[in-house]
Amino acid sequence: MPGDSTLPSLAFSDERLDNGLRLLMSEDHLVPVVAVNLWYDVGSGREVPGKTGLAHLFEHMMFQGSANAPKGEHFGAIERVGGTLNASTTLHRTNYFEWAPSNNLELMLWLEADRMGGLLDALGQETLDNQRDVVKNEKRQVQDNQPYGTWLPRMQAAVFPDGHPYHHPTIGSMEDLSAASLQDVQDFFRTYYAPNNAVLSIVGDADRAQARDWVRAYFGGIPPNPAIPAAKDAAIATGFGPSRELVKDRVPLTRIYAGFRAPDARSRLADATQMAAAVLAGVEGGASKGSRIYKRLVRERRLAQDTVFAFLDLPGSSLCVGWITARPGVATEDAEAGFYEVLESLAKEPPTEDEMIRARAGVERAIVEAHFTTVAGTADRLSECAITHRDPGWINQTLPRLLDIGAEEVSAAAAEILAEPNRATVIFEPEEAA
Repeated sequence: MPGDSTLPSLAFSDERLDNGLRLLMSEDHLVPVVAVNLWYDVGSGREVPGKTGLAHLFEHMMFQGSANAPKGEHFGAIERVGGTLNASTTLHRTNYFEWAPSNNLELMLWLEADRMGGLLDALGQETLDNQRDVVKNEKRQVQDNQPYGTWLPRMQAAVFPDGHPYHHPTIGSMEDLSAASLQDVQDFFRTYYAPNNAVLSIVGDADRAQARDWVRAYFGGIPPNPAIPAAKDAAIATGFGPSRELVKDRVPLTRIYAGFRAPDARSRLADATQMAAAVLAGVEGGASKGSRIYKRLVRERRLAQDTVFAFLDLPGSSLCVGWITARPGVATEDAEAGFYEVLESLAKEPPTEDEMIRARAGVERAIVEAHFTTVAGTADRLSECAITHRDPGWINQTLPRLLDIGAEEVSAAAAEILAEPNRATVIFEPEEAA
């Protein structure tokens, strides 16, 4: 389907300021709203042993005031004009985003530039201590005290070996968070929060020339960092296992997680693996009722009461991961065997034409909805393509690449990626079952 004129395509400009900041802009005057999206090419994968969690900690620090904006003003200024803002951190990037009525574009750009160029002016020990405690509480809430909450750190550690940039969790460890000094935090900011390590996307109801002038005025004077360390090479061969970990915990039902090491997000094999996940489970948060896993494990054999399976695209090495929650009374070994039987069936039973039609339709709907229907989604996808795929034009390639994958490629990808020698298993059982 490459070159198919019926598929959506985004027109955008791509330029760099003298200090290295990459500026992507796409005008869309359908509604009077504009989105600003700033991605920094730094996530937990850039951290070093003993200093984990700094990338995520900085996501919090960036909202605690900057040179000319007092603490709380980043949220307050945008919310007062009817806008929305937030941020997130992953293994390979940190992003900051806001959208608001389009007459507030200059305000949003000024706020982002003020903290890129002036965060350290407002960063002190009190702020560090406060946000350190906030992050620790977040870790307790979403991981330590949440049923099944530690599955992802366990899976990362199993799929990616010690020393690999994706081995440790993004939120870091309690010990490293406690040990982080103000100097550590300041050094991290000076190293990675530089304009030549960032991508700024502006999408929506904005005049491109005016927006460019504002970006140059507010960001142009921020000096670059010519000594940003190169990202660790995340590429690693498949075929590391199998591994299996059994966790007795305070969980209501047995849940079986399966993780598979997958190739670089930009590869054809990654596209085929993503389509394999779509055939197996669809593209929703949980498996769609027409997907292979749902039909065989939930509806027909009644081994599971819910299931999820997804492809997480990452630079260097991606992660294919999913789980099933066993029905009450179903033995762990029966649920586990059934789960892997369905995953491995894709290599032995290539997708039917009906399965491929369903998977392609789901992928097309999900991508169009996420990437082309809102200015916020489009801006985020532009930045993502520039950082993850090193090419913002990937936004127009993603859908045709996936729709071009055929049933035989899906089956071959399943045989290579979703195979026992490339599989990590993490099983949570209720403590009462011990």
